[in-house]
Formats: sequence, C-alpha cells, structure tokens
Amino acid sequence: FPEMPSNPKFELVQGTLNVVMKQNVTLSCLSKSGSPPVRYTLFKHNQQVSALNRSDLTPALFTLTISSASDVGEYKCKAEYNNSSGGKYSNSLNFTFTEPISKPVLSSPTSQAKKGQNVTLSCFSENGSLPITYQFFKENQSISPQKTMQKREAAVTFLFIDSLSDFGTYKCKANNSFPKSTKYSNAFNFTLAEERSHSQPLIISLGLILLLLIIGFALAIPFFIIPLYKASE
Repeated sequence: FPEMPSNPKFELVQGTLNVVMKQNVTLSCLSKSGSPPVRYTLFKHNQQVSALNRSDLTPALFTLTISSASDVGEYKCKAEYNNSSGGKYSNSLNFTFTEPISKPVLSSPTSQAKKGQNVTLSCFSENGSLPITYQFFKENQSISPQKTMQKREAAVTFLFIDSLSDFGTYKCKANNSFPKSTKYSNAFNFTLAEERSHSQPLIISLGLILLLLIIGFALAIPFFIIPLYKASE
C-alpha cells in the first residue's frame, strides 16, 4: 500500500520575507516521507496559486514575483499522494511589504538659544516601513546613539548649549530594512538669542521720569509761570 506523505516542510530558499516591489522569491515544499508521486499545491490565504507533481522525493520549488501589495501575506503548501483526497499541510510563511523611508525632517521647538540653555531636536520620517532607526549629527559627528522607533513617532535628543561651538549645523539620518534606504535630513542651526542688558530697564525708567517732568513743566507754564511773570511787571 502507498504511504501517505508527511506534513511537508515549507521554507524560503531565495529572497527574504520582508519584500520589496518586483522582488523574486523561491519557496520549497517537501514531504520527507511518503510514496511518490506527490502533488504539491501552493496556497495564499487558502486560495490555490500553483501546483507541481514530483515523481521522487525531491522538493517542489515555487517561484513568485512580488509585483503588488496583494502578493504579500500568508502562504502555505499542501502535499497529497497521487491526487488522493485529504493531504497534509505545511507550516505557513508570511511575507510583509517593505517601503522605503521618506526624507526625515529635523526640527526643534525653538530656533534661538543662549548659553546655559537646554534644547531638544526631533527627527521624523513620515513614510516608510517600521521599525525606523534614527541618529543625530553635528558637523558630521555623531552626538547620540542610534534610536530605533517601533511606532510612527519622532526620535528626540536633548542638548545643552554650553558654548558658542554648540551653535553649529545639525542633521539626522534615518533608515529601515529597505535596501540602501539611508536618508539624511535638512540642516538645522540654532541662532544666539540676544540677551537683554540689565541697564535697559533703568534707562527706560529714567526716560519715562524725564518725559513726565517735561509734560509737568509744560502744563505748569500757563498756570504758574505766566501769572508770576505778569505779577512782576
């Protein structure tokens, strides 16, 4: 009596599970025991995609081209003896689509700073498959460890403006699992905030007092000075 095939082993032999547009992948399906001939059927979300017959114990190889988002998802294969009823199913493989990241945007709540001030920088790519890894730079020198974000949110770093050398050009970079996906942000510069002189309030106060004296003197002329002048004539 023929031996029914065992549950087939389903594995990826070419390509990756994180796929990009127009990528080719090759899948292998093999029952290690069972009487040939064996019919192998490839399924995607329980819909038949392709079928191959094997007259010996060699794997069935299925080659796919990921041409659209509808081609990703869960795949599995089925092995059955000579088109008999029943059959055994394999483990599943799940393909996910990898999207390149957009150019990250580097920003800060403030563009002006002064010495002794704490400031923040945030780096964010609006598009691209997660996770996304960010890193911050000043004049091409790294100023932070890499920050990997599992959610669609900005990476943030904190800076202390200690000297004039901290008012340089800052950038950040972002990348994900998409091949050669690294992109750099716009450049960002902090400008030195003008510090108010401590003498300014005093000067303003003296100016107001002088102005009030002039106004008071002008008002006093018709009431006191002119009558006194006429009385002395």
